[in-house]
Amino acid sequence: MREVAEEIRKRTLERLDLSDELTDEQVLTAIEQTVLAYGREHYLPLSEKIRLKEEIFHGIRGLDILEELLADDSVTEIMINGHEHIFYEKRGQLYLWEKQFSSEERLRDVIQKMAAEANRVVNEASPIADTRLLDGSRVNIVLPPASLDGPAVTIRKFSKVPYTMDRLVELGAVTEDAREYLEHAVQQKRNIFISGGTGSGKTTFLNALSAYIPETERVITIEDAAELQIRTIPNLVRLEVRKANTEGCSAVSVRDLIKTALRMRPSRIIVGEVRGAEALDMLQAMNTGHEGSLSTGHANSAEDMLSRLETMVLQGSDIPLYAIRKQIASAIDVFIQLYRRGDGSRGVLQICENDGLSDGEIVLRPVFEEAKEADAKAVLRYLGGSRFRKEG
Repeated sequence: MREVAEEIRKRTLERLDLSDELTDEQVLTAIEQTVLAYGREHYLPLSEKIRLKEEIFHGIRGLDILEELLADDSVTEIMINGHEHIFYEKRGQLYLWEKQFSSEERLRDVIQKMAAEANRVVNEASPIADTRLLDGSRVNIVLPPASLDGPAVTIRKFSKVPYTMDRLVELGAVTEDAREYLEHAVQQKRNIFISGGTGSGKTTFLNALSAYIPETERVITIEDAAELQIRTIPNLVRLEVRKANTEGCSAVSVRDLIKTALRMRPSRIIVGEVRGAEALDMLQAMNTGHEGSLSTGHANSAEDMLSRLETMVLQGSDIPLYAIRKQIASAIDVFIQLYRRGDGSRGVLQICENDGLSDGEIVLRPVFEEAKEADAKAVLRYLGGSRFRKEG
């Protein structure tokens, strides 16, 4: 049937005038006519005709066989290891999909569609790219020769309906007590940094926190690839990194965007994730009147995140370590550490407040920390002593 689908696809493309702006209806009509013509030559059951029509349409207008996984809301991640091996994540577990691309050429066509949707370029000369789909899903692409066994694509899907903090409470990711604390922290314009490992839900949590930002404020988001789904702020400006290309377009980095954002009269700046020298610019923005800013980063603990921030600042500047620590101590008020549980669910492991410098070291004081109940259930407990918590 794979050969049949490929033959019908080729005949359909011959029937279409690809130089014109074709509507979906015109493409579907051409596919139907081709399938009917093929059915007169070779017997095809009605169910197979319907399936072929849908599959070929997705191959021409969509992302081929991936459309089925993208349409399944229970699938949270898709991993493609060459055209013959596709894995997906559902409810925290990985599965091998029985379907595969008909050829590496078909997979490469899909990859170019994904890159083009966000005006990104990926080829043998530039084999690595981060991009996004129209629905906001994040995509990482690695082509040969960097990928030895064929193109590798990883798609992180995002819920069509963004998670709210109330929903995260229902799911057990955070307690009601901690939710109230974080609501007040955002409204009091505390600078907040969210850290966690890969897939721990940092972007989801940042989206949920942003709902507590007053609608009257002007917010500027800065991302490597736009993923945030902030829908409660009317005065919102979204900025995205641009890579340099062969057509003469120069690169626009996160550092460039943070610097220009400071001239755009922001109430708050949200940096989707800091990975390098832009950490210094983010800290300086937080220290120059842009209270209530938020950002995320990869780390296994809040203490590790402090070390990573120091390292990232040192990548882009020759500043004494003590001066860097003073910047961090005065910039970030609250650290939130997320983690991914063994069953695939996500949760808050710890919430710490920055107590400033002591003997040259930044002191983090946990105010919420996960503890195990007698029945092995994890509960985020308030430890007391918060400087920011609205008591009562």
